[in-house]
Amino acid sequence: MSSPSNAFIKRRSFLKKAGSGFGSLALTSMVSDDGFSDTKAHHTLPDGQPHFKPKAKSVIWLFMRGGVSHMESFDPKPLLNKFAGKSIPNTPFKSVQDKEKLKRVRVVVVNDANGQQRNKLYPLQVGFKRYGKSGIEVSDWFPHIGSCIDDLAVIRSMYSTDDNHGAQVEFHTGRHMLDPRVPTIGAWVHYGLGTLNQNLPQFISMGPRFFDRSDGHYLGPAHDAVKLKIDPKNPLDFVKPQGNLTSKEQRLGFDLIHQLNSITQKNYPGDKALEARLKSYELAYRMQMAVPDVIRFDTENEETKSLYGFDQKETRPFAKQLLAARRFVEKGVRFVQILHGGGAAGAWDQHSGLKAGHSRLAKQVDKPIAGLLTDLKRRGLLDQTIVVFATEFGRTPGSQGANGRDHHPYGFSVWMAGGGIQGGIVHGSTDEIGFHAQEHPHYVTDVHATLLNQLGLYSHRMEVPGHKRLEKDFGHVIQDIL
Repeated sequence: MSSPSNAFIKRRSFLKKAGSGFGSLALTSMVSDDGFSDTKAHHTLPDGQPHFKPKAKSVIWLFMRGGVSHMESFDPKPLLNKFAGKSIPNTPFKSVQDKEKLKRVRVVVVNDANGQQRNKLYPLQVGFKRYGKSGIEVSDWFPHIGSCIDDLAVIRSMYSTDDNHGAQVEFHTGRHMLDPRVPTIGAWVHYGLGTLNQNLPQFISMGPRFFDRSDGHYLGPAHDAVKLKIDPKNPLDFVKPQGNLTSKEQRLGFDLIHQLNSITQKNYPGDKALEARLKSYELAYRMQMAVPDVIRFDTENEETKSLYGFDQKETRPFAKQLLAARRFVEKGVRFVQILHGGGAAGAWDQHSGLKAGHSRLAKQVDKPIAGLLTDLKRRGLLDQTIVVFATEFGRTPGSQGANGRDHHPYGFSVWMAGGGIQGGIVHGSTDEIGFHAQEHPHYVTDVHATLLNQLGLYSHRMEVPGHKRLEKDFGHVIQDIL
């Protein structure tokens, strides 16, 4: 019987010899199920197994780019109506702008172009209703999600430290955009756990992504997300062979590229990108058939498609992504990341026209998200799949211009469901006008730590030799929602 080390060497040799030649996937490949990644200290690396018995297997990460107003979604503040138009210093809430309380962010922007404080309270732009047995209030812009409220844990006390859209990087990594880049939560999950399906990538990303477009960083490019499009004919960039090639012809091409890469590897033995390329080939070859089959929806019945919103033009694009997400986790994909809201900053960035903008965007995502939750639950998948609804920050209680709200990192809301998360609960709170996270405040990495915990991973054991993680990087499990 061969020793573990010999088996390890043989596996690596096989991966190199079985290269399939899809160089475009070099930086977005699956890490092998032996947990290997190119670092100097192999003995400290994950073995692809959870640290303890997990409550969940997969994550569907829904991220609304631009900053969803917490006060018009999941954290109603009726006192904004009562004191609308009054400057904060002239209300009972003037203490929210104390300088000590505002030190949480690196850059505090409280003045508009005319030098006037953005501190006149702006009334709620939508009504709220109580839903489910829990009676939790949800905005009228999200009635379908409201119907699922008994499956959700709403966290109303999030905060971050970046008041601009680099906070999208912070929410995914835990580090301010001005700090050195570190791995995203999806990369950590990919790094820590082995594959559940050898034919599919274990970390998929869909939707618009600006700012930092990498995930692995010092973990290596093998832990970057595979970017996916909902197009069965061409779901992955450059994977479809050029021309009508037979399998034999493809293999000849793959072998030639493998030989050339092997020559390069001898000259650059420590090149992580090249190692990631070699590891990606076999996966890329298998994905040619497996990925298009997953995003081909002709096997789904009309009732299911309607549940997600295929029958409405406003909801159809997001509905397709969420149905694909369900099909991917059903087949064992660990982490599916879906970003909503185009443009550099993100479409949810409503500095003006908040009512029109938020209502339109909410309509695009509300029914598809409720459809996903309902579909996962009836298939018995919600128990093993965590769904996260997040955004980089909230919006200000005060107005910006005539009818908008500015960026607001001091307090905002996210929610989680499934995978051992309690449903029908609210955790934490902001103050009376939604300015500061007040009760049980949570930095963004607390969400990360909670996900890793439910997947059976200790956040503090997710380290790489030579790379120091800060205490805030580890986060704290939000025990009250489990």
